[in-house]
Amino acid sequence: MSFRFEGYVIVSADGMLADARHVMPDSLKFEGDKRFFEQALDRAALIVHGRHSHEGQPNSPKRKRLILTRKISALAVDPEMPNATLWNPLGASFEEASSFADVSSGTVAIIGGPVVFDMFMDRYDTFWLSEAPQVRLPGGEGCFVRVPERTPHEILAAHRMEPGDPLILDAAHEVTVTPWRRG
Repeated sequence: MSFRFEGYVIVSADGMLADARHVMPDSLKFEGDKRFFEQALDRAALIVHGRHSHEGQPNSPKRKRLILTRKISALAVDPEMPNATLWNPLGASFEEASSFADVSSGTVAIIGGPVVFDMFMDRYDTFWLSEAPQVRLPGGEGCFVRVPERTPHEILAAHRMEPGDPLILDAAHEVTVTPWRRG
């Protein structure tokens, strides 16, 4: 098996990926970031996320994915989405889950939430951190388990990741995406 692991998230100025109700608000949605994200997922061999995360894009049903859940013992085909595998990491390794999903190589796109991001922290080749500095979500859900006690930057750096040059996704709202790569 040969995988490249990439994480994708957009966060508010205070490091939140969702509001206090665990919902991504419209204030955190920008066309430039949505295009960047959709193009990246179209290139991925496998998408990994928790049961509350989903990209909701036109190509979403076509994408192979692992959905983390504790409702099963190990692995199962998702009865609602034929390209999705339900995966309990306590009952099966990532390698077993990807094999069950019939994916043995390529880019694995990790799209959240916080627990899922943290599970792969030491496996990322690149973590694409999109930031919306004009948005604040007090009391929201941090992008990683230890946010807001620590910033997303501090957490990525603590895992031997280094920031590259940011790309501008929405100049009017100062939205950027920074590739954090293994140092």
